[in-house]
Amino acid sequence: MKFHQTVSYAAIVTGLAGGLVAPAAVHAQASESAEQGADDNIIIVSARRRDERLVDVPIAITAFSAEKLERQGAVDITDIGLTTPNTTLEASRGTNSTLSAFIRGIGQQDPVSGFEQGVGIYLDDVYLNRPQAAVLDIYDVERIEVLRGPQGTLYGRNTIGGAVKYVTKRLPDEPSFKARATYGTYDQAEAVVTASMPIGDLVRVGASGARLSRGGFGDNLTNGLENYNKDIWAARGTVELGGYGEPVLVRISGDYTKDKSNPRGGHRLIPGAVSGAPVLDNVFDTRGGLNDPVQEIEAYGLAMNITANLSDTVTFRSISAWRKDDTATPIDFDALPAVDLDVPGLYLNEQISQEFQLLYEGDKLNGLVGFYYLDASADTLFDVRLFTTFAGLTAFTQAEVDTETYAVFADFTYDFTEQLSLSLGGRYTWDERTASIFRQNYLGGGSPTFGGAGIPFGAPGTDFQGDAKFKKFTPRASLSYKPTPDHNIYASFSQGFKGGGFDPRGVGVNAPTTNASGIPSDDEVASFLSFQPESVDSYEVGYKGSLLDGALNIALAGFYTDYTDVQIPGSVACTVAGLPSFCGVINNAGKATLKGIEFEASARLGEDLLAGGDRVMLSGSLGYIDAEYDEYITNIGGVPTDVADFRSVQNTPEWTASGTFSYTTPVGDGDLYLGTTLSYRSKTNQFEIANPFIDQEGFALLDANLVYNAPDKRWSIGLHGKNLTNKRYKTSGYTFIAADPTTGAIIPGANGQPIPTLGPEGTLTAFYGNPRQVFISAGVKF
Repeated sequence: MKFHQTVSYAAIVTGLAGGLVAPAAVHAQASESAEQGADDNIIIVSARRRDERLVDVPIAITAFSAEKLERQGAVDITDIGLTTPNTTLEASRGTNSTLSAFIRGIGQQDPVSGFEQGVGIYLDDVYLNRPQAAVLDIYDVERIEVLRGPQGTLYGRNTIGGAVKYVTKRLPDEPSFKARATYGTYDQAEAVVTASMPIGDLVRVGASGARLSRGGFGDNLTNGLENYNKDIWAARGTVELGGYGEPVLVRISGDYTKDKSNPRGGHRLIPGAVSGAPVLDNVFDTRGGLNDPVQEIEAYGLAMNITANLSDTVTFRSISAWRKDDTATPIDFDALPAVDLDVPGLYLNEQISQEFQLLYEGDKLNGLVGFYYLDASADTLFDVRLFTTFAGLTAFTQAEVDTETYAVFADFTYDFTEQLSLSLGGRYTWDERTASIFRQNYLGGGSPTFGGAGIPFGAPGTDFQGDAKFKKFTPRASLSYKPTPDHNIYASFSQGFKGGGFDPRGVGVNAPTTNASGIPSDDEVASFLSFQPESVDSYEVGYKGSLLDGALNIALAGFYTDYTDVQIPGSVACTVAGLPSFCGVINNAGKATLKGIEFEASARLGEDLLAGGDRVMLSGSLGYIDAEYDEYITNIGGVPTDVADFRSVQNTPEWTASGTFSYTTPVGDGDLYLGTTLSYRSKTNQFEIANPFIDQEGFALLDANLVYNAPDKRWSIGLHGKNLTNKRYKTSGYTFIAADPTTGAIIPGANGQPIPTLGPEGTLTAFYGNPRQVFISAGVKF
């Protein structure tokens, strides 16, 4: 048996042995309570906008405290995806900072304007409308919560698949200072400094700064740049007024991130069809020649959160925010020096949002009513350069898709008895999408937007202005029965909704036409570029329990989801005005069924084993999902054809599992923590059509952490190892090769290699997860 297979099977066994288990303690009123939660039965979260024990919340949720993240050496939010069931969080292809997120088979991989996320990312209750700059680095964090299933009756934006909440720490009411430094393999060097100070009795100010850097895992053999490096500066600043016993808390915060990491170049999986360029030995090396524009991501925002206790039972909250991010990125699809399929791009996003909530907490009735508004602009500009196909051939696209949305929502829980509770919620959403899409072919070079010398060729392929409105009521209901305070059995139903829009990469002149002129009408172009909303009906049953005086905590959930009008974006080779080109294609595929089980637990196996105070913990998770298309209609040769039997749900492995064994023992007046985590993911399809080159077979990752905390945790030092077996695994890729339109089977050429469909060299490239990394961290606090 191969070693990686042995590790994969061991991951499942470890998860089963641990009760198929969950990350333990999370948010509480104070950080000390959070860290003692697994032992003291005080696991507390705010998933329903109020502090509750995790066992009382009838929602599938995984949560991570700041201390847990530090012990595990977590770097950014993608790390938590390894131990969260049925969840995929990955950096998207050519960057460190654009997020691809999937929960229970629902997500969004395409980062261009026009496509909404299926998983909502929240930074201090502010929804991030675009995936750019959404790979949040972990520093100054209080907790992260992952909620699975549709969200909308409790949170600002309706999200169809789930939500990830990133919550930063409140400022303490006394002076504080913290610093953390990290050094490791691949020249990893990081530093985070946080300080705060009260000014009088009611005002506190604080700031954090972070420098996050790492050398590349490989090299770009054409331009000499390090590949897969990291070069980030980040900062946060906060002013708080009131709170700590006062009836009003005003929290004003700002954040700034600048990412100057090099573009991540893909690894070619096939030789060049014309040049014969061989496949490189190192999967982290690349040959892509495009480096204009120089990659740079700048993201920043301001937020003001106000909480006012109007009475003993009524609280008012206001969440106001403005955010902006600009991304310049060169994407070399073909990963060769020649301009075979090169795409320089710009993503320019801006949003303002306002949320109001009125919360009520009574003896038997608890809940909230809320209002949410979002006005967001997403502007995507890119060249598709095919110089080796035709001298200087370029297709330029500029697509601005604006979103304006309003919503009212409410969610209330009534306790009929101490054992029986009923929750009812609902949301009404109004979405308006406005699109301006322009596409123009150039010959002789790239477009002027990217400094090219190309000359416009022919009329624009698309010159479209349009808008569409969508509205939907989505209810939620759950029934919870607690035979004792430490056991909760629940059943729930919820609906999710994601509005439609316009494909910014579609080509208007290729729209089907029924008029005699052969030129598509405005209505035909609008119909061709647009897609309809998608929706889910989600059913869930679950059990949460705290047993053996808090020594064992279990969460079990089973879910069944009807997913209809599934939005499937993609891109293909096409012809525009007689020239080969790159076109977006999107349809509402039809129907899918997603059903599965999630089992999480944490167990304290022993205490006072040796000299007193020793602690042994076993925790982990197991997720299973059966995700299938029931109907997938696509146009093949002008005939609508159901190809559901030949399509898979992307980025959704059937099995996810993890197991963590940890041992904590007193050393001097402090304590020493030793923990190891084994995580497993079964085969993953990168796209709906199976591709044996870029799809990833099942694999396991092994991490280990050794951390010493001094008395009162005044200082700490840790040794962390990630992917200790140095497993190579694919996370994403690009493909433009010939395949059977029905089955998706790759069509081999005369030499046995795939046949290129865009660019004579052929594009079949992959991106990989991080190799083995070992690093030391040290921290102090006063």
